Amino acid sequence: MVQARELSARRRSPGRSPGRRAARTGAGRRYVPRWRVLAVFLLPALLLYSVFIVYPLVSALDYSFFEWRGIRQTGFAGLGNYRDLFSVYPYDQQLWRAFGHNALFFAGTMLIQNTVGLLFALLLYRYGRGKRFLQAAFTTPYLVDPLVVGYLWSLLLNPTFGPVNSLLEAAGLDSWALPWLGDTRTALPIVIVVNAWQWVGFPMLMFSAALAGIPAEYHEAARVDGASAWQAFRRVTLPLLTPAIGVVSVLTFIGNFNAFGLVYAMAGSTGSPAGSTDVLGLLFYRVAFVEGGTEAIGRSSALAVLMFVFIFGVSLLASSYFRRRERRLL
Repeated sequence: MVQARELSARRRSPGRSPGRRAARTGAGRRYVPRWRVLAVFLLPALLLYSVFIVYPLVSALDYSFFEWRGIRQTGFAGLGNYRDLFSVYPYDQQLWRAFGHNALFFAGTMLIQNTVGLLFALLLYRYGRGKRFLQAAFTTPYLVDPLVVGYLWSLLLNPTFGPVNSLLEAAGLDSWALPWLGDTRTALPIVIVVNAWQWVGFPMLMFSAALAGIPAEYHEAARVDGASAWQAFRRVTLPLLTPAIGVVSVLTFIGNFNAFGLVYAMAGSTGSPAGSTDVLGLLFYRVAFVEGGTEAIGRSSALAVLMFVFIFGVSLLASSYFRRRERRLL
């Protein structure tokens, strides 16, 4: 009877239950709150992001509202540094010229890079022969630093010893052998083409992943309804690629309006020849380190803030637009 009572008491006691003890220990492990797990994984990334992204942004915003004499802050300037960018020579001319080149840079890259990337993705999706090799081959260039890519293409396009002009001359196309980066008519288009060549692998991968996620039943239904290949692509495939198109477009916009390394390597800090390849990244570099004078910190910070506000604002608007387009598909 005594043993029966002890056994009954153990069963009634939750703290002494074997099942509770096993759940608590978990084969030697103890329960860790979810927020602690999230903190362990997120805090290092948040710390790095704060140190290298948030702090410089806040510092640039602070610096842009003060007058500077070299590295010494002398007084509050208000919007003076911003006003100087639009009214003081040569910034008042260079700012709009660089902005226009950035717009062309983005438009040209979007047209070439994303069209070719989508075409490659469709071909690989439909045929698939050598898919892994071709994906690796087309994505390798964007793993290389833009500075390296720019210097390599500068050598290839050199009018004196570059292999591009040598091949054209050997093929009897002497009229096509041009000083590609030395002519104001060809310099910016060539930089755009090189930029699109470097990054074409990114949209190709994004579109390939999106195509793989489209149910095959949709295409089969389009064929049953008598749709041609072009009609099926325009009415079925392309609308379902809207999420991928949105991501690629926004990231391409951000990257192109922050362009610096490739243009610097191919055209120098002044956007040669005659400023025909000048972009906002090069202008910021010159204001901060070459032409800014004693007010370099204030004016360059103001330019950085303007670039951030414009890029961030347009990115938000574009993301909102593509999200609305996505909701219409549901």
